[in-house]
Amino acid sequence: MNTDHQVVVIGCGGLGSAALYWLARERGPAVLGLERHELGHSRGASQDHSRIIRYAQHQDAYADLAPAAYATWRAVEEASDQRLVTETGGLVVEDVEARRGLATGTRTIDGYAEVARRHDVPVEVLDAAEVMARWPQFRLAGSERALYQRRSGIVDAARANATHIALARGLGAQVREHSPVRALHPVSGGVEVVTDDETYRADHVVVTADARTNEVLGGLVRLPLTVTQEQVTYYATPHLRTFSPAHFPVFMWHGAENYYGFPVYGEVATKLGQHMGGHEVTADSRTFEPDPLRRKRQQEFLAEHLPEFGGPELYTKTCLYTIPPDQHFVLDRVPDAPAITVGVGAGHAFKFASLLGRLLGELSLHGRTSLPVDTFSLTRRALVDPTFERTFHV
Repeated sequence: MNTDHQVVVIGCGGLGSAALYWLARERGPAVLGLERHELGHSRGASQDHSRIIRYAQHQDAYADLAPAAYATWRAVEEASDQRLVTETGGLVVEDVEARRGLATGTRTIDGYAEVARRHDVPVEVLDAAEVMARWPQFRLAGSERALYQRRSGIVDAARANATHIALARGLGAQVREHSPVRALHPVSGGVEVVTDDETYRADHVVVTADARTNEVLGGLVRLPLTVTQEQVTYYATPHLRTFSPAHFPVFMWHGAENYYGFPVYGEVATKLGQHMGGHEVTADSRTFEPDPLRRKRQQEFLAEHLPEFGGPELYTKTCLYTIPPDQHFVLDRVPDAPAITVGVGAGHAFKFASLLGRLLGELSLHGRTSLPVDTFSLTRRALVDPTFERTFHV
């Protein structure tokens, strides 16, 4: 194999497979992807069928990117003739009473509505009675508020990753599975990428290794990342029509705990997960065993608020979140090694994955992006100031 490449992408999950495709559109056979495991593995953050995509955001940095994220997914769908995005409409429900006294920042219905107003995103603010009138699947106490955005929906994560890889290969890019990267050595005019059986020389390297980011970067830069083990459960509900994508939206629930849910998609089952709250692990210490306490919490939540959503448990699967202290993405060149570009999804990136792959490619090859990404810099205070306090919204 030719060991000289213009660009090497390390990690071929959500961000990496997207970067591989967008780089291959520009550089074709000069692009190589290295994946530690097999493609489509379940050891990281990008497996499974479904992720929420939405215009409704509570922070401007992400609202700035949302239209381009939708447009980028459409471009990949057109290039592949694969359906990757299914719009279902989306609800954000805030349990106002349960959150009383909690530090919520802009992650409230008013916060979402204000950002939507600034970015010309059409939304509806609903009270509890209006939610239950439109979606009688919900059981609400009366003090809840909600925000509905009709363009929200599902990105098919596994299909999207496979589509990016297939398109990249069609443009001449190479992919090597079972190729863990052991070291990166900046050299004159590029980077040496050391694996167990080859040392590749690249003009540019894109690191999208998620929970193994610091391991791959070695001592070039060390990011204060927290890795947590999260999980989702599929429920074999007998109420298939009631919870089909045509009749039930994706939703996020902001209460004492935060949940997110999907209509029947990917499996003949609904899907629910708790956002954040998993225990801290590493890529090596993580297990694949679900947390029974979180299972119980989810069952109690469904019994109270969505009794027909549940059913026999089809399965529960685990995944990893890799989170900077401010919970923002990382998209930047390494300051002292600018031939190396780093992307970290912070546990909430898949809705933007194809766009972020495109932006990582732009940063790598051209040192700039077509959209604002200053919020995600490697030199921001959250990453360089050891006194910065973690501000996870759980």
